[in-house]
Amino acid sequence: MLVEELMTTDVVTCDESGTLRAAVGKLLEHGVGSVILVSEEGNPTGIITETDALRAAYRTDRPLSEIGAGELSHGAVITASPEETIQHVSRRMAREGVKKVPVMDGVELLGIITLTDIVWHLSDIRSEAAEIAEMGSEWGPKSQPRS
Repeated sequence: MLVEELMTTDVVTCDESGTLRAAVGKLLEHGVGSVILVSEEGNPTGIITETDALRAAYRTDRPLSEIGAGELSHGAVITASPEETIQHVSRRMAREGVKKVPVMDGVELLGIITLTDIVWHLSDIRSEAAEIAEMGSEWGPKSQPRS
């Protein structure tokens, strides 16, 4: 199964030069767990999750309107391509400890894939893996009788 089959294409974004209050407002307004930060040109520059927002508010003890959204941005964001397999991206998510991965085509933001998306489709993913394994055994080398 490919990322493009499970990703959400309706991605919530927020201006990287905005405030954490604006980002949290988007989280609440759209009922999502993360917003993608974008530059003035519309290029993705980072991601803010609910946990990031809570942690920043707690650690700084400042009003959300005084915290820049860009201050929370994680350096390099783990991304996926739409043609990547779910198995591959889920292994990377586990290895990197992330639950949400923007889906990119070059510099264009196409969607987002989340751990929740993967869990909801786990039985489909397992069924597909079993089918592929079965096909592989049919196509594999046949044992030759010994003379």
